Amino acid sequence: MILFLYGTLLHPAVLEAQAGQRGLGRRLRPARLDGWARVGLRGTPYPTLVTRPGAATEGAVLRVGPAALARLAAYEGAFYRLLPVRVATARGPVRARSWVAQRWRASGRAWSPGPAPRGRRDPSGMPAGGWPAAVHPAGSDLLGPARPSAAYSPGLGGRPAP
Repeated sequence: MILFLYGTLLHPAVLEAQAGQRGLGRRLRPARLDGWARVGLRGTPYPTLVTRPGAATEGAVLRVGPAALARLAAYEGAFYRLLPVRVATARGPVRARSWVAQRWRASGRAWSPGPAPRGRRDPSGMPAGGWPAAVHPAGSDLLGPARPSAAYSPGLGGRPAP
């Protein structure tokens, strides 16, 4: 299954620990979900998505097998359900699925991953030192090697990856 990730699972250490598969973070490929905004999940430090005309959410796509999917679903928990989405990538549109909470659980406020406090871990299990500067471009998966595209460039621009 192809997943669109936009929150804590974009951190390779969190992704690999939760999926139980080393090296998985190297297979993330930048993607953008148009018409959806990343907002906080009410009462938690985690994000969710809400439909919003004109909005776009930067994230990544990743192909996972059944074992990793089951572990990631357990990590996401009961607040989220997998919804079909269509994302823009360097290689064109891709059909994927993304974990989204029910709309009433969304805080409505924009969510972005800030740096982790030094010497601590946030509730996602992210190591101290903060979020990566961008999604790792190495490795290969359904999209092949990461290459810039004139039609679409994800434009993380040095900001932390969601």
